[in-house]
Amino acid sequence: MSSGGGEVEVKDVFIGAGCNRIVNNVSWGACDLVAFGAQNAVAIFCPKSAQILTTLPGHNASVNCTHWLPSSKFAFRAKHLNCHYLLSGDSDGAIHLWEFSLLNQKWRNVLQLPKSHKKGVTCITAHIISETAAIVASSSSDGSVCVWEVSFPSTNEGDCTLLLLDTLLVGSKSMVALSLAELPGNANHMVLAMGGLDNKIHLYCGKRTGKFVKACELKGHTDWIRSLDFSLPICKTGEENSIMLVSSSQDRGIRIWKMVLHGSLANMNGGCKKEEISLSSYIQGPIFTSGPSTYQVSLESLLIGHEDWVYSVQWQPPSAAETEGVPCYQSESILSASMDKTMMIWKPEKTSGIWMNVVTVGELSHSALGFYGGHWSPNGDSILAHGYGGSFHRWRDVGISSGNWKPQKVPSGHFAAVTDISWARSGDYFVSVSHDQTTRIFSPWKNVNSLEGGSWHEIARPQVHGHDINCVTLIQGKGNHRFVSGAEEKVARVFEAPLSFLKTLSHATQQNFVATEDHLVDVQILGANMSALGLSQKPIYVHSANKNPDRSGNEGLDTLETIPDAVPVVLTEPPIEDQLAWHTLWPESHKLYGHGNELFSLCCDHKGKLVASSCKAQTASVAEIWLWEVGSWKAVGRLQSHSLTITQMEFSRDDSMLLAVSRDRQFSVFKIQRTGSDEIHHELISRQEAHRRIIWSCSWNPFGHEFATGSRDKTVKLWTVTPDSSVKQLATLSQFKSSVTALSWVGLDPESNGLLAVGMENGLLELWSLSIKRTEGVGSNVVASVVKRLDPFVCHVSSVNRLSWREPEEEIEECRKLQLASCGADHCVRVFEVKVSV
Repeated sequence: MSSGGGEVEVKDVFIGAGCNRIVNNVSWGACDLVAFGAQNAVAIFCPKSAQILTTLPGHNASVNCTHWLPSSKFAFRAKHLNCHYLLSGDSDGAIHLWEFSLLNQKWRNVLQLPKSHKKGVTCITAHIISETAAIVASSSSDGSVCVWEVSFPSTNEGDCTLLLLDTLLVGSKSMVALSLAELPGNANHMVLAMGGLDNKIHLYCGKRTGKFVKACELKGHTDWIRSLDFSLPICKTGEENSIMLVSSSQDRGIRIWKMVLHGSLANMNGGCKKEEISLSSYIQGPIFTSGPSTYQVSLESLLIGHEDWVYSVQWQPPSAAETEGVPCYQSESILSASMDKTMMIWKPEKTSGIWMNVVTVGELSHSALGFYGGHWSPNGDSILAHGYGGSFHRWRDVGISSGNWKPQKVPSGHFAAVTDISWARSGDYFVSVSHDQTTRIFSPWKNVNSLEGGSWHEIARPQVHGHDINCVTLIQGKGNHRFVSGAEEKVARVFEAPLSFLKTLSHATQQNFVATEDHLVDVQILGANMSALGLSQKPIYVHSANKNPDRSGNEGLDTLETIPDAVPVVLTEPPIEDQLAWHTLWPESHKLYGHGNELFSLCCDHKGKLVASSCKAQTASVAEIWLWEVGSWKAVGRLQSHSLTITQMEFSRDDSMLLAVSRDRQFSVFKIQRTGSDEIHHELISRQEAHRRIIWSCSWNPFGHEFATGSRDKTVKLWTVTPDSSVKQLATLSQFKSSVTALSWVGLDPESNGLLAVGMENGLLELWSLSIKRTEGVGSNVVASVVKRLDPFVCHVSSVNRLSWREPEEEIEECRKLQLASCGADHCVRVFEVKVSV
């Protein structure tokens, strides 16, 4: 595939995404990868590298739950597997089965389960019976629970097969927690525990191949059941006649139930010896029968310690190592996660057998707003929580003998639609804004020992706001790093980088903190603080050395009020969630008042002198573009042309023109001139109805006055501004399969060979080669061809909201490396490396 005579290769180098805010969304697999739902995608991340590896497209609704086959619980049975499988369920009731090959690290969508659920899937659980079979149960808010048998191929060539064993209707109070186990001493009988909105745990039993019947109910919890987990009948003493079930609830309590095999029913009726009642099993529960065996359930323990709803409980996975012929055993250890922002590990005391809380993590967290779930790593030395803010929190036991749990790096990202992105002028980082009400900065963190560009991480969260943020632009001129953001309010806000960020950036880029060129020497603001009830971020000043230390006694009394909650930190390695959310804010330096509605789009010129802003509009008077002078932040122009919301604006590379496109299907080109006294003169030189539907996007050719427009009518059109200031259409690219929502044009050489990145409503991306031939007197014509359609596994899964090329570096002889950033409604930001061989 050629672009100006060269080959084009694309690889994805970074994905940032937050976790859907729902309880059963995360699963840690035996292959040591974590799966989670990010809007309609299933995202996969590697805990060791703290990077999201891929996103799986296929769901048409938000992903509610994921479950690995085998999960970390069955890691001890997964040593010889070449393929691992993953189930994911969404809010439409669809469940997909994915195959992951360990040999080539490739993913495949194997099948979509027959749609048995009419509403959202709330939980998926599975019990691995052998290397070729598993029993799976899924629950839904339509009041049904389905039980499936999944057969895996014994060789790499075959395909999975699926059999629906049973559908259980549980009524209007749906189930939200499930767990499956084999009954001890009765290998082909299974027990299914389910819990939900009626505060009871329901046990169903059945053969592995047939119907499940209700066995009994366990009462005790006084609020919704949120999580259930069976232990495996594997223990040190070789007793295989009992299994344990742990349950957690919104009543803040955790209960441990024991299920003991009681022999045949006849033997029971014969009046067996009454066991001594010990502290460890103090309440006899119901008795139930399954096949030839009878089981006694008793309440083993009640764990109280959390101060809010307990959303998840999980037994520690059995150790995968067999030592001296002793089979693996499951240690008695439970992980719980709660909305009180803590995770706890519970173990029974050696002498008394009383369960105690032995580890608590997360209690100092300002930012988590509670944990939705906690998960063990396959080998039990790491624990992972996902929080209300779409964030992950991971701790690892780094102690030799006693537990010493330390926070670890995890991927991070937005947990709502990402609406806009903008590169820094240096190309060292880009900033993204989202409807999750945050602004985030992503940058590659260079490793001293590695020659590569380093792995990407979120390095700052400069703005945490009370409104959904729609647009952002970084000021491209000299001086300190600054950006302007616009949200669901009529005000644009200007932020300026504090000293703590500048020093962090110098660590990330491995450059010494040189501030001369950009006049950063006098940055006196260390960081920023968010007032408890306000939206403005107040500066925290560096204590300058020349202050007079002799204070009068009265002045000292005020110091308590000025102690900041936030402590700006200089980061020497990629930060974790707590640092990001609390200590990396930027101070707000100005507010720009003028618009009549919520802000919708922003852009800055290439010299860093002007910012243009527009807002949502349904009348011509509101749909005007305001021009602001950078520095003084005065309004220096109001440009009128459109009658509906302006969706995107961009300055031409020489800053002589401003292009705007609108929902009214028209584009406008304004001539912008600076007169001697720094006044701005603007003139509308063209307005045309360009498409049959809304125009979502536009982009200028970096080496000329050609531009592209992309529309809901599934077309991209190319235009040129002629020397006599009229606009003429050059070409229409062949029709796309979906609405075009984002465009970005990068120049490859001054002869006007370039690449146009096209993003669509279905999430897919294409790269087009554009070559413009200009001839004197005749005008321009363009040769366009598609050079790359990106694989859906590296694209977004819903609408692409913005594309932006990083400013290309100097040309290399054989090959050019370009970077393209994208953001979408699927909560993801992505960075692609595009290699163009010349």
